[in-house]
Amino acid sequence: MRLPVLVAAAALAALALQPAAAQKHYDAGVTDNSIKIGQTAPLSGPYSVSGNVAKAQITFFKMINDQGGVNGRKIDLIVYDDGYNPARTVEQTRKLVEQDQVFLIFGSTGTPTNLAVRKYLNQNRIPQLFLVSGAPQFNDPKNFPWSIPGAGNYVTEGRINAAYILKNQPNARIAVLYQNGDLGGSFLKGLRQQLGDRADKMIAAAISFEPTDPTVDSQIISLAQTHATVFADYALPKIVAQALRKAIDLGWKPLHIIPAISAIPEAAFKPVGYENAVGTISLTALKDPTDKAQWGDAPDFRAFEAWMQKYNTSSPDPTSVLNSVAFGSANLLIDVLKGCGDDLTRANVIKVAGHLDVPIPMFLPGIRFHITPDNYDAFRQAQIARFDGKKMVPIGQLIAVD
Repeated sequence: MRLPVLVAAAALAALALQPAAAQKHYDAGVTDNSIKIGQTAPLSGPYSVSGNVAKAQITFFKMINDQGGVNGRKIDLIVYDDGYNPARTVEQTRKLVEQDQVFLIFGSTGTPTNLAVRKYLNQNRIPQLFLVSGAPQFNDPKNFPWSIPGAGNYVTEGRINAAYILKNQPNARIAVLYQNGDLGGSFLKGLRQQLGDRADKMIAAAISFEPTDPTVDSQIISLAQTHATVFADYALPKIVAQALRKAIDLGWKPLHIIPAISAIPEAAFKPVGYENAVGTISLTALKDPTDKAQWGDAPDFRAFEAWMQKYNTSSPDPTSVLNSVAFGSANLLIDVLKGCGDDLTRANVIKVAGHLDVPIPMFLPGIRFHITPDNYDAFRQAQIARFDGKKMVPIGQLIAVD
């Protein structure tokens, strides 16, 4: 009786002929039922408002898990507080990789914090996916292919600021306050690039500050003395509030421009009174989460509302665009994981992520996340938004720079 043997042999032969793509390939942090993801965020400290993105993403992945996960695998997101302190980021990231055995790092916040762990993660071939920083040095796939930014490039943002000024205030005198280092220097670089040969004439003064400075009063006094008509305030929300307060005290009322990362009214404007920040402009690539009249019929807006109403119910500010940021970036990660199928290796994650060209839920129509293996700069356009006393309101059309 050789029939059972022959049947078994035929079955084994058939399995051998199955395509490699149908086989499961896992790295650490992945099982048939789960995918372990790590993140560091400033849940405490002076920049803790940014930690609200992480808190919202925890609820997003709860929703995904309730829906069955990604290809049947639940997402296990582990978030550690680094207080926006690079030394703590290093400590917590090593814990995520070496003790928790996460599959990848996703959405960690900050330029100095992400720079502090970039070399370590690349040496260990751990994806540092959609990190929250627009510092241009993160667009370096040749030297750091495992680090993919998820925010607009600060140089590009500075260029869009300049394009707006040249169109709307071509005779402006510009005063610049910028954080010393990569963050502020990148905005200033982009501003000067787009102004071109008019930069030296239009920029009346550019003064830096250190993140550890207790105030920027002396810098604002010097800038106000230029009588500039535009104030490019390249700082994080705490310093934006300080600068605005001192400008008010001095009676200096230029057009106030701030970075998109600081256009968080409750952090940047509330300390000085919302009424005093009316007219401040910034950039946005996001749909207004409160504008149901304009976006209520859009599928992504309806999905966003459903998530907010059922899962993100404890959001400190349901109207904040930080919820939109959390929703959009988390959806990007889901796109990548779905694209990997059962080949959940870290190398395949970078391969899939490095070829993304997709619209992002809750981002403005026409804006796509598009990167290639040799260019990680995903965004080239944005819209101006103006503070109306309650929220940042998009105005005009998308502004693009090549």
